[in-house]
This record gives sequence, structure tokens and C-alpha cells, in this order.
Amino acid sequence: MKERIQQFTRFLEAAGGRKPADLLLTNLMLVDVYTGEIRPASISVSGGRIAAIDPDPAAGAKEVLDCGGQFAVPGFMDAHVHIETTLLTPEALGEVIVPWGTTTLMADAMEIANVAGEEGLLALTDQSEKLPFRLFLEIPSRVPTAPGLETTGGILGPEEVRRLMERPESVSLGELDPSKVLDLREEYLEKILAAMDAGRVCNGHAIGLGPRELNMYAAGHLTDDHECVTYQELLERLRVGIAVFIREGSSERNGRTLLEGVASHGLPTEHIMFCTDDKHVQDIVREGHISYNVQLAIDAGISPVQAIQMATINTARHFRMEDQLGSITPGRFADLMLLPDLKRIRPSLVLKDGRIAARDGKASPVPPKRYPERLFETVHIPPSLSEKDFAIPCQAGQALCRVIDLIPDQIINREAREWFSVWDGLIPADPERDLLKLSVVERYGKNGRVSSAFVRGFRLTSGALASSVSHDHHNIVVVGSNDHDMLLAARELERLQGGFACVYDGEVKASAALPLGGLMSSLPAPEVMAQMDCVNHAAAELGCQMAAPFMTLSFISLPTVPELGLTDMGLIDVLAHQICPLILETK
Repeated sequence: MKERIQQFTRFLEAAGGRKPADLLLTNLMLVDVYTGEIRPASISVSGGRIAAIDPDPAAGAKEVLDCGGQFAVPGFMDAHVHIETTLLTPEALGEVIVPWGTTTLMADAMEIANVAGEEGLLALTDQSEKLPFRLFLEIPSRVPTAPGLETTGGILGPEEVRRLMERPESVSLGELDPSKVLDLREEYLEKILAAMDAGRVCNGHAIGLGPRELNMYAAGHLTDDHECVTYQELLERLRVGIAVFIREGSSERNGRTLLEGVASHGLPTEHIMFCTDDKHVQDIVREGHISYNVQLAIDAGISPVQAIQMATINTARHFRMEDQLGSITPGRFADLMLLPDLKRIRPSLVLKDGRIAARDGKASPVPPKRYPERLFETVHIPPSLSEKDFAIPCQAGQALCRVIDLIPDQIINREAREWFSVWDGLIPADPERDLLKLSVVERYGKNGRVSSAFVRGFRLTSGALASSVSHDHHNIVVVGSNDHDMLLAARELERLQGGFACVYDGEVKASAALPLGGLMSSLPAPEVMAQMDCVNHAAAELGCQMAAPFMTLSFISLPTVPELGLTDMGLIDVLAHQICPLILETK
């Protein structure tokens, strides 16, 4: 305690101009997220925190940086992200997001937790103090997401959640889908109470809920939602006190529509924030990270200051951390960026703790860390797996089947119904009608189950695509035109211990290895991007026209996103929260 008091005393002396600061930023335009002002200022930094605004010049500083009249903006905050779906470790991810001005992530690491439980979760966040951004945990609430409807590698029950909630990096209970609250499921209500006892907020996932259901959801202390697709949905959530995270990921393109609605209606933005949720590394490098959301807001007609507030102080307040983050004010961490143009979000300099974390689009590399060897050995499919396991038997001449009908640029889908011809007692895919087979293979070595259904939207003319990233259970999911290529694609992922694969005519055309939990690569970002470019190009050669086919593939099996999902146990009616038959009628 004595040492802390001494450090605190030194900081206060620097704030009062009684001792030199560590760093003095001069000649800048301060974007004040509290008052909405943009005004000339200088900023002093001491001990990694903002010490003073317009400090006494006589106090001096160990280092002075002339900012050349640029705009000083607080570091951006991602209100909800699954790091694993960037395909990078946190160490590699820093090199990608920090140059875009993101200095804080609120991470729901439910993906690695579903694969490897608490061990996987803590391995991801271990040594996070060495990262060039701040990593906070939204403690996963759904491990597994759909008990009794899927097989996972890890489990986090109420006891584990309560223990994890006490960790200093914990900021919330991770996203909780509606069925857990509306069905009054005791295990999840206990997790909510654990978060409340720890003084944390509870993140929502209010997909598909109408106004009446939202009342019960909000009463259950679910404080936010990142699943809005329309402006009306956004408005309905705000009306019951549920904050909105406007999401812009790789396959979920909701931002422009929502922000144009906010701008055209002049809606107050205090309870609107930004998140990426799930965004592949290529899209971050090409478009930006939270900076892209901010740019969308500005382009939609929202003022630059308001857009910046949505990415900074709004998020800090929501997570009850505004005394530490979200503004350039005394006592807060010195996480900030310099922008040459307030309407074009391209930082020239990014600071974390008052130290340069990125300059002119380039971040200093972070040394890789060692992860437990067990996390590189998580894909175990039966040696006996064969083409027969992918077959859909039927003893009639024709069959009316449910079809997962994809909606472009969204993770939600519709249930369609199509007639299929039966050949030799089996229902094959029908690529000419864009009706492909979709299969999930249990990959934890627990039961070896395989389930199959049909999907429309990939437009593969031949071959198969496979992924070990399949929310939230992360079993192997395969889409294809024929059983042989689908089997080969699954086997390729076992060889890689996870990743993506593209197969055509009995040959692996391209693959990308993600051996860390079957979710992430331990390679640097440029190498991961090169592998992803190869598999995306191979998918396009097979006829797939999607911008992010493997991101779309990773969401098809999700049993909590309407209307249909597919797990190793079968086809899931999401709203009814139960397994439903694939074949509805035969003739």
C-alpha cells in the first residue's frame, strides 16, 4: 500500500504541475467527449495516465511531442468481440487493430471456452498486460450454448462463472440469448445474479424479440443487444432501456442501415455503441476496425464528435469504467490517437498508456507467447468416418425437406421447404438449384456423431468447404455437393487440427490451418491473411460468390440464431429450442 500511495502522490504532483510530466503533447485540437467541444489544448501524461489538460508550461516534461494541429481523440473501444473469429491470437491481433485506433476490447471468449473450458479462456488472456491494447473479459454465459442440443469440449457452469466474475479483467456476463431468460432457466438466472452481485452488467443477444418479450428480457437485467438488423428493432430496445451495440462484422453488415436511421430520425446516441462481434483479419486490415463503424456513422450524417462518443465514452459508461477509460481527461489511462482529419478516421499516431503503440498505420510487433500444448490437439474424429455418415436416407421417390435459406450479409436465416428427388434410397444435394448438403461432425472424440441437412445460398457448383470454426460448439461443419468431397474436407481439418478447407473432385485445393483450439492461428497476421486469400479464392472457383464464405459457414450451425441451426445432434428449430425433423413429407 505504501508504494501505491507514493505512486499516487507522484501522479498528483505531476497533475498539479509540481513535478515534470513524463510526456507533454502540444499543438493539438482536443475532442472533448464530455462537452462535445473541439478546442485547442495541450495534454500532459504521467505514469501512463492523463495528468492534466492545458498544464502549466513551467512544469515541464521529460518528453515533448508537437502534434502539428492534429485532433486528439480517445482510443476506440470494441463493446463486444469474439477474438477467436479474427483467426488471430491476441498478440497478432494487436498489430492489426491498434493502427486503426482501437485500444480496448471487451472480449466474450466463449469460442475457446466451448472448446477447452476455463483453461482455454484463461490461456487466451494470460499476460494480456503485454498487449498494445486493453483486454477485458465478458465472462462467457453459454458454454455450452444449447445444452442437450450440441456437443462441446468445455463447460462453464454457475460456479465457474461466479469465480471468473471476480477476476479484475472481468467487465460483464457475456451475451445471453433469449431462451435462457424467457424460459426462466435456473442455471442462467444464477449466472445473471452472479454478475449483479459482482457489480457487472449482463450482455444481451436479443435476436428476434418483439416489444413484449423485450420487457421481460430487460427486466432480467440484460443491458444491451448487438443483434439489431432494422432501425425499428434498435428503437424498440432503447425504449426499454436496452443499449444498442451497432455491429459491423465480416458477414453481418448492419451498420449502414442502423446509422442512417439514427441520423435521419435525430435519435440521441448516448446509449448507442459499436462492436465488431465477428470480423476476419482481412476485413480489419482492408476496412478498419471500430474506426470503420465510426466512419460509417460520419458518412451517414452523424457528427464526428457524436460518432467518436459512441466509440469511446458511451462504451466506458456502459461498462461502468468511465473513471478509467473513454475520454482524454485527468486520471484516465492515456489511450488516445491523433487524427489529421476528423472526417476521415485514419490515425497517424496511437498511444496506449502514453506510449506509442502505432505510427502511420504500423504497430510495433508483440512477441508471441506459448500456449498449452493441449490446445493444439482438439480435433478428434472417428477413424471409421466414411461417406455413409454424410448420407441422408429416404425410402420414397421424393421428399419434402426443410432447407436453411441464407439471407445475404446477415447471420439470421429463414426456413424454406423444397422437394428433393431420391436416388438409391438417398437424398443427394442438388447444386443446380443451389441446394447443397450441410453436415456437422462432432470433433471432440466424445461420440463421433454426424448430422446432415440442406442449405441454400452458397452456390457451389461442385466440391466442398469445411470449417472447424462453427459457433458456438465448434464442431466441424461442411457444405458440399457430394459426400466424397465432404468427407475429404473433414479429414483435412483433422490433419490440420482445425481451420478451413476447400476440396474439389477428391483433391484439397486450398486450406488454412487454425490449430490453436481449432479456432486461431499462431502465425503473424500477414501469413494468416495469405492463407485466407487462398481458401477464399478456391471457394470462388467452385462458384461461391460470398465475400466471406467461411464466416457464413461458421454461423450456419448456431442453434441460437433463427430460424434453423444444425448441430451434431440434428436440425434445430431455434425459436422452439428443439430438434426438428429434416424430412416433412414423402411421395
